[in-house]
This record gives sequence, structure tokens and C-alpha cells, in this order.
Amino acid sequence: MTTTLEPPAETEELPPQAATEDEDIPVPPGSARRLLGELLGPHRRRISIAMLAILLQQAAQQSGPLLVAIAMDQGIPALREHRAGPLVAVIGAYLACAALSTVLQRSFIRLSGRINQDILLTLRGRIFRHAQRLSLDFHERYTSGRIISRATSDVDALRELLNEGLQEILTVCLSVCYISVVLLVMDWRLGLAALVSFLPMYLIIRSFRRRSLKVYRRSRTAVASVIVRFTETMNGIRPVQAFRREAANEAAFDTANRSSATATADGLLEMARYVFLSRAAANVWIAGVVVLGAVLVIEGGMALGVMTAFVLYLRRLYDPIDHLAMFLNSYQSAAAALEKIAGLMAHEPTVGEPERPAELPAATGQGREVSFEGVRFAYRTGKEVLPTFDLRLPAGRTTAVVGATGAGKSTLAKLLARFYDPTSGRILLDGVDLRELSGAELRRGVVMVTQESFLFSGTVAENIGVGRPDATRAEIEQAAREIGAYEFIAALPDGFDTDVRKRGGRISAGQRQLVAFARALLADPAVLILDEATSSLDVPGEQAVQHAMQTVLAGRTAVIIAHRLSTVEIADRVLVMDQGRIVEDGTPAALISGEGHFAGLHQAWRDSLV
Repeated sequence: MTTTLEPPAETEELPPQAATEDEDIPVPPGSARRLLGELLGPHRRRISIAMLAILLQQAAQQSGPLLVAIAMDQGIPALREHRAGPLVAVIGAYLACAALSTVLQRSFIRLSGRINQDILLTLRGRIFRHAQRLSLDFHERYTSGRIISRATSDVDALRELLNEGLQEILTVCLSVCYISVVLLVMDWRLGLAALVSFLPMYLIIRSFRRRSLKVYRRSRTAVASVIVRFTETMNGIRPVQAFRREAANEAAFDTANRSSATATADGLLEMARYVFLSRAAANVWIAGVVVLGAVLVIEGGMALGVMTAFVLYLRRLYDPIDHLAMFLNSYQSAAAALEKIAGLMAHEPTVGEPERPAELPAATGQGREVSFEGVRFAYRTGKEVLPTFDLRLPAGRTTAVVGATGAGKSTLAKLLARFYDPTSGRILLDGVDLRELSGAELRRGVVMVTQESFLFSGTVAENIGVGRPDATRAEIEQAAREIGAYEFIAALPDGFDTDVRKRGGRISAGQRQLVAFARALLADPAVLILDEATSSLDVPGEQAVQHAMQTVLAGRTAVIIAHRLSTVEIADRVLVMDQGRIVEDGTPAALISGEGHFAGLHQAWRDSLV
């Protein structure tokens, strides 16, 4: 039997700043505009070429009604006089403009498509790299589902705008500019009457933008909540099924899903409202301009061909209203998505890289000395976990840290691994402040093995090789042999080339822990942190891991966060923590012979063996 030092908990010392399930990542003012500039900046030259192509394409396309007017007022009268030249010239010009418009539009679509895909490719890569850079406190505060939402649904919203809406808005804006100038040139009176309609259209668009932006912000948050619910349920499918949580999780998912559906429906209703109002305004204005134009034609103040061209241009001016509505719909969704992404990208790691990294002294092969000097630590919004804390761990010694849940054991380990920086004080590795070391230098010197040894999808060899990516196959196999994992790996269907699948689900918990130890041995760190590395194992698995621990700890400075007394026995020194303070410190034998907390636990363990 094995006696634990404390009741195992799923999570020790949960950071009190953990966000609520519906809390989203804050967005600093102006971050969306900065991100957009950074994404577009490298493509300025190609964007300029694409803009030139669409400018020329619109010029060619909007020449059609003007050529119709010329044909009616000049070409047809000339044909009656048996002169076909003017009409043939107009027809040729019309066909040439149509062909040029087609070629230029194809060039624009092809070039803008490449620009769009390059931007999205860059953005996804930046999100992934930035998410990996963010410190542990960020990932403990915000669920992985929100980050997944940023890289998937939010990027998809931008893709829809770039692929479908960008050409529409450029076409609408350019056609409005071209047509406005042409209308004023053809007849300034009718032109002014037509352009006055822009005032009610502007008010309608402004109202739609304000109302829909709020809706789409709510929609992006609701979509993220759906992804969070789904991701958490699938990642925790074992406890969900074990504790019959299906109905409760389904109810929570249904609530999030309905909120998302409601937000999406509200967006569609806002678009429908916009389309109705804009169409009504356009039709009323067109009718009024046509009546005014008819009066001018009857009075001889305007040619019939000019009037015909005017009506054609008016239809072209107002027909893109539906396209504009679709663009505004995509734009508002994309603007909200860009805002969410910008909030993630603007979040800087709390554990940053030093401006001038220091180097560690040359390794002696016997680990490195660790010192905590005046260290205090509190989570962002929580109470102080470690009061003023001083500790020296000699090089090459193994120290076990025990204590009740919430005593500060895992926090101490996370500070040593520099997942967090202390609120005050400093942590030294051979006299060098951890904050002065580059991330690569620190990870070469300090490695942490956790209770749940995470294995990536891939082969056993690839998972061991994570410890040192440049290791040869022979070095990987030798590490497994020294740990005692070679036999079970060789017995797998494909040996070291066996795919362990998601989270290492193809092998047992004890085998995953042995792979993790082989990975740590291959990395060859000077300081090794074992955070409850055996607390979830059965007795046979624990015995195999205990043997591996003795191998991997040799010649290193080690800190063991321990739940089990059998793990503590291999340590040179034991620290008993309570409320962030060390209340007992000594060798296992000295503490056992005393009358303190550790002695009581050891006696309980001996009694359980009888």
C-alpha cells in the first residue's frame, strides 16, 4: 500500500485570476488598426497594382451608358443619313470597353486573391506563434477554446470579407464616384437632384453600422463560447461520461449555442432592415429624378439619349445596394473578428525575454545551485501565495517538497521553471537571475516533468526527441534504455516508430511517464523539477517510475513535488510547506525521527503496511 501525503486534487493552487467562462480577452484601444496596418504593410506594391487595375476596369465598365447616349443622339441620326461610321465606331468602342473590363477584372481578382491568402496565411501563423509565446498565466486565465476561436472562426470571418466583400466595396465606391461625375457633366440639374439622395442613404448606412457592430461583437463572443464548451467537453470526455455529465454539458452547450444563434439572427434582422430602408429610399429618388428628366425632355432642355443614359446610370448607382448590404454584413463581422484577434495579439507575455541575455557559468556535471532570495509571489488578482521566501538548494542534491494542497508547492516549482516571475525578490541559478537568461538558455538548464506527462501525436521516438530535437536515433534509444523503457517500447507494434496517438492514449499512464523521463534524460538539464510525477500511478507503475527517477536524478539538482512517501525517501532533503512558508526542513531520516508533521505522515504510512 502507498500512503499519500495529502488528498490528491485535480489542480493544486489554481490561480485565483482564472477567468470566468464567458470572460473574453480585453482589446486595447487602437490595436485592431495597428494589426491591420502590420498585415497590409508588406503588400503595398501589389495592393497599388490591384487598385490601378480596378480603377481602369471601372472606367471601362462605366463607359457603357455614355456610349449608349452617343449612339442614340449621334449614331442613329447619322445612320438615317446613310452614314454608318459613327454608329459602328460607338459599337466598336462598347465592345472594346467590355473586353478591357473583363480582362482587368480577371487580373484584379487573381492578384487580390493572392494578396488575401498571403495575409490570412501570415495571420494564422502569427496567432499560433504568439499563443505559444504567451506566458502560463494567460493560458490559465483564458481557455484554449478562445484561442482556437481566434485562429479559426475569426480568421474565417476575415477570409469572407477579403475573398467576397473587398471587390464589392471597391466596385461600389468607384462606381459611385465615376457615375456622380458623369451625371454632373451630362446635366448638372439632374445630377444634383440624384446626388442629394446620398444624404438619406448615408444616414441609413450610419445607423446600420452602429447597430450591427454591437450585434457582431456579441456574435463573435457567442461563437467563442460555443467553441469553448465543445472543446472542454471533448477534452474531458472521460470524466464527462464517468460522472454522467452528458445532460448537464448538453444543457450548457445548448445555452451557448442558442446565444450564438440569437446573435446571428439579430445580425440578419439588422441587414434586412437596412436593405428595406435603402431600397425604398432609392426607388423613391429614382422615380423623382425620372419625372424631372421627362419634364426637361418635353421642354427641349435635354436630349432623349442623355435622358436614357441618365436612367441607366441611376440604375447602376442604386443597384449595388444589395451588394453593399452584404459587404457591410461581412465588414461588421470581420471588424468584430479583427478586434478579437487584435486583443490576443496585443497581449504581451508577462515572462519576457531579457534585452541582453546573460550566460550561465560552465556546467560542472553535478547540477547547479538554486537560490530564492527575498521572493514574494501573488497571482494577479489573488492573495499572496508565497510571503517573503528564502531558500538555497545546493547543486547535485535532491529536495522533496511536501505539504497540503494550496501550501505553495506547485507555485514554487513554477517559479523555478520561470512560468511566472516573482512579485519581488529574485531566483538565481548559479548566481544568475532567471530573468536575465534567454528562454532557450533557461530551458536547456531547467526541465519540468509534470503529473500528466503530455505526449504529442506521433511516434515514441519523436516524443522522446522533444527533449533534444537534434538527437540521433541511437541517443534516443539509449535514453529509453537507461530509463528502463526500452523493453516496453520494443514490444509495441512498431517499436520506437509506434504512433502513440492523441495525448499518448495508446500506452498506459506509467509508460507515458517513462517516456517523459526518457525525454528529460535526453535533454540533460542541470536542474530537474518533478511535479507530482507519480501521484496518479498504480503500484507497479510507480515502482517502474521510481527506478527511472533514480536514473534521471543522478548528477542533477532536483526538486520533487511529492504526494507519496515512497517518492520522498529517495530525496536528500525534505521541505514541509504550509501557507507558503517552510515549516520543516531536514533529511528524511531526521524528520522521521522527530515529532513534526512529516513524522506523523511517515508513522501513518508504516501503520498502513501492517
